[in-house]
Amino acid sequence: MLPGQLTPEQFAGYPPGARRIAAAHIELLRKLPLGFVPLLLREVVTYDWNFPAERREVDSQFTYLESLSAPALEQIMAGFAGLTLSPRLANLDWAGAPAVFSEELSAHLWSTRQIDAFRAAAKQLVDRVHAASPPEPLPARRLAMVVVGRGVTENTQPLFQKLRPHGTYYADLRAPDGVRLLLGAVAARARKHPIPFAHWYIDGAAGEKPPDPAVTCISYGALEPVRAAVLGKLRAMIVAGKGPEALRTALAGMKPADLGLASEGDAEIIDRFRVRILTEGSGAQIFSTTFVQWTARELLRRAQPLTVLARFAPRQSERSMYEMIADGGKSAAFDPAGSLIDADMGAWYTWLNHRRLPEAEQSAFLAWFEGHGSAIAIGPAVEPNREHRGPADMAQVLAALA
Repeated sequence: MLPGQLTPEQFAGYPPGARRIAAAHIELLRKLPLGFVPLLLREVVTYDWNFPAERREVDSQFTYLESLSAPALEQIMAGFAGLTLSPRLANLDWAGAPAVFSEELSAHLWSTRQIDAFRAAAKQLVDRVHAASPPEPLPARRLAMVVVGRGVTENTQPLFQKLRPHGTYYADLRAPDGVRLLLGAVAARARKHPIPFAHWYIDGAAGEKPPDPAVTCISYGALEPVRAAVLGKLRAMIVAGKGPEALRTALAGMKPADLGLASEGDAEIIDRFRVRILTEGSGAQIFSTTFVQWTARELLRRAQPLTVLARFAPRQSERSMYEMIADGGKSAAFDPAGSLIDADMGAWYTWLNHRRLPEAEQSAFLAWFEGHGSAIAIGPAVEPNREHRGPADMAQVLAALA
């Protein structure tokens, strides 16, 4: 089937909001090339469960494409229209299952050496959409805070080496109640700027209870039953002799209800986000440090929040993957020192992902070695590549980042 043959009935399997959007823009969809329209539909089909920032991105694409004249639309789509696709791709149910088509398209583009042409066309489109739909100014600067080293008593390795050139390093930051203070800062920002999905707390263990319900919490410990369900399904498939591709396909198809989660509205958006963390993040089901790092990455990419507090915790010691899947982590020994190395790198990656968001030049970042004096603060009011000599107070550092 070609895009010009699309009918509203082919969106019958979409969730209500996605079905409404696809039907409303069907005239545009019929004009788009086969090398692009299923990719747009892949974003549409998850619209009901996407964060507001993701919904705005989808809306912006439709607004921009529908604003173009016929020649301009043909020009911006030329890169996609010029792709050589196999008849098998055209025969897939790309309207009803656009995610499956996307997987097949990616493999086809790589095998036929067309991936560079596709990427160039996609980048041109994204740049044009963003230029035509600039984001609204933020109500406050973004703030990301990363806490590392829980459970570590002694450490001889220097921390935050990659981050130090970008901010002020504190060797004697005194914060006996630092976690409570950071959680309070997140809650205060949530009360001042009560925006849905804008303020988050990620924890690699059971997690503290945020002092304000406007703060969304996601923790490795609270998801233990869900993680066990994911590992149980993987275990059954491995015993049945399924290979890596079958395992990946099974993970991609898991839904909250498959893992014992049943919710609606905003709660369903969060549950689906949790499921995607556990099914897309390699090792996020097993290693708490991977869970925190991957959650922070996806949260920044997808929700584009104003505030994030990510707190790492000790992960289990490494064993073979099959062994860890087999017992679900029940006999795991913990490795605080190795976890600190993971978390230090996780702080660096979190800062990099934070810098990719709009108004990055005004954003602020803090990484702190929990229970110890080491910390790095980065922000427009903080001097870069500097070491603060003498004791410092956490509240004062937070005030400088506000």
